[in-house]
Amino acid sequence: MILSGIQNPARDYRPFIIPVFLPHIGCPHKCVFCNQTAITGEKRKIPSPGEISLCINRFLDYKGEKRRRVQIAFYGGNFLGLKQDDIRYLLHEAAKFVTEGRVESIRFSTRPDSIDDERLDILKEFPVATIELGVQSMDDRVLAMSRRGHTAVDTEKAVCLLKERNYEIGIQMMVGLPGDDEAGALFTGRRIAEMKPDFVRIYPTVVLDGSLLADWYKKGEYVPLPLEQCVTLVKNLYLLFKKNRINVIRMGLQASEGLDKESTMLAGPYHPSFGALVYSEIFLDKAVSILESKKNDMISIKVNPKNISKMRGLKNRNIEILKTKFHIRSIEIIPDMTLAEDMLVVD
Repeated sequence: MILSGIQNPARDYRPFIIPVFLPHIGCPHKCVFCNQTAITGEKRKIPSPGEISLCINRFLDYKGEKRRRVQIAFYGGNFLGLKQDDIRYLLHEAAKFVTEGRVESIRFSTRPDSIDDERLDILKEFPVATIELGVQSMDDRVLAMSRRGHTAVDTEKAVCLLKERNYEIGIQMMVGLPGDDEAGALFTGRRIAEMKPDFVRIYPTVVLDGSLLADWYKKGEYVPLPLEQCVTLVKNLYLLFKKNRINVIRMGLQASEGLDKESTMLAGPYHPSFGALVYSEIFLDKAVSILESKKNDMISIKVNPKNISKMRGLKNRNIEILKTKFHIRSIEIIPDMTLAEDMLVVD
């Protein structure tokens, strides 16, 4: 019997998040890959109090009585790039639910160059706990080609300011940006790990209709990462962050009706279960590592019941790969509640 696993992070960063989308609002310019309306299905405007309340209540009804911390999240735009009155208005509307005891706190995403003492002072009046930074890359050349309008130093300064005020910090990065490659993405991953955020999201770059990247793609000036290559790259980043005890809370774009349309998604490594593909490859690597030292034509692999599909792979792909590679006649995947979610046992 041989076991394999990755150490679990010490903290759980999976609150029940209620998203309120602000597509492209507060952004000083448009990045080459951006089309927030296509991703979110929302129009570019500040929602009314009624719209905010309706959205939040709908999610709270869906949550039911499950005991998980609840956060209202403002996503899709550059939150601290809004006018100060709009920032206060949105936080005030969200804070009502915290006062009522129905929500624990507020979170939002913003750009690194929007973080300064003046804007952070606004937040003192409100129950903001978590701030996510749309970093995308720590390579200034890649940032410039993507027309981000900020630098890696801006990100480092922003993280320092947020740590001084004890916010929970998330960093969003992208792979496959113009001018980037595998080495560059891993460089960004290492730079992010050095800043020690509380969690990370990893997004693949896809070509959305209506973006500047779409024009470059149509002219042959940009080639997106193939799906399989992207999955392997994100897997390596995931393992890098895990090694540094940084939780990865999302890999891949959130599946949506808009992204599933060919007229919206022109090209790129999009898959509605992208994260599952990454985990599946991790479990395959673990099994391969163990089986290289074993010779048997019949084996069983025990995993936590939650990871049966990850071990099998999409359409049993992992099983077929292992059978072919090691000349195995029979592989049985057995659920074992005693195993941690990230472990497997080969008998």
